[in-house]
Amino acid sequence: MDTLRETPPLDTTLTAIRHFVDDRLLPLEDRTRGWSWNRIEPLLQELREEVKSRGWWLPQIAAEQGGMGLSLEDFGRVSELLGRSPFGHFTFNCQAPDAGNMEILIEHGTPEQQKRFLEPLLAGRIRSCFAMTEPENAGSNPVRLSTTAVREGDEYVINGHKWFTTGADGAGFAIVMAITQPDAESPYLRASQLIVPADTPGYELVRNVPIMGEEGEGYASHGEVRFANVRVPADHLLGADGAGFAIAQQRLGPGRIHHCMRWIGICERAFDLMCRRALSRELAPGKSLARKQTIQNWIAESRAEINASRLLVLDTARKIDREGDYAARQEVSLIKFYVAGVLQRVLDRAIQVHGALGITEDTVLSYWYRHERGARIYDGADEVHKSRLARLVLKQYEG
Repeated sequence: MDTLRETPPLDTTLTAIRHFVDDRLLPLEDRTRGWSWNRIEPLLQELREEVKSRGWWLPQIAAEQGGMGLSLEDFGRVSELLGRSPFGHFTFNCQAPDAGNMEILIEHGTPEQQKRFLEPLLAGRIRSCFAMTEPENAGSNPVRLSTTAVREGDEYVINGHKWFTTGADGAGFAIVMAITQPDAESPYLRASQLIVPADTPGYELVRNVPIMGEEGEGYASHGEVRFANVRVPADHLLGADGAGFAIAQQRLGPGRIHHCMRWIGICERAFDLMCRRALSRELAPGKSLARKQTIQNWIAESRAEINASRLLVLDTARKIDREGDYAARQEVSLIKFYVAGVLQRVLDRAIQVHGALGITEDTVLSYWYRHERGARIYDGADEVHKSRLARLVLKQYEG
């Protein structure tokens, strides 16, 4: 890698990335609508090579690992642009859950783990998944897990059941949260994270869980996975034994910034579609839908909420960059439920303005409406974050 290459100013890069999304990714959505993942992926791989050649690969990863080395705040600005297309983050190799898995492998992986699992992940040769949520336990309480990993000599034997394992379809390996220390006094010290290659005997992708009737494929899927006496070497333990919860929390803080900025990108695309449709849809000759006060209210409210969301998220990212995840606990909970709510409202308004067209597959709106309803659930339900935020605020008033 040429470390002496001059880096262009971020605003110049953002402009170029916006044009790339508009000119290369948005037309691809129309061209491939209804295609299977196996047909779409080769086209995206070509675009990935172009992204690499333009120096945009891995925007969230440090330069020494082959990335752009952006701060969390600057990556947030890139993430918003990429969020305008369902293909954006994958094309730049910063999609969930791979981005989070890269970060924890860089931070906690051994040299051997990094060589076998991290390097091909960074290069885009493989994908990965993160298996934590279980159908038998409340996902909003990550210390309640039934999956176990029992140490037998130089191996761990894993048994359990997971679902909403995003991207399990076609993943090369999974990072699995499992109980390794069931007798630990603190519930936060009972789980560990283990790396499980997808070809390990006993590892089974049962199905892609249908989301609002759509199963999804490849990285845009949510797998149900079973582990039946899955044996992995003890050196596949990621980090310390019993550190699974701490690593997960370290992973989720920045991850929520990524999600929120992606959602703002979706909002901006939906807002653009809404405004264009309001102007072009005539109720009578010369009288567009945009002249109706209700529609104007929706446009004004959406513009205000999107702008407020962006400022809140970038401010949170800036605080994490300066002071770390722990210092921004209140802000992270705030943006998680606030931006998720804005996303739902903007999408709903855009669909309503489109009328019957909005619920068809002729626009991207119905796709997002199905797949992003989960924004108010995953990575902590709205209600959990609101309660957490309130407790943190009230602590400041306690004597």
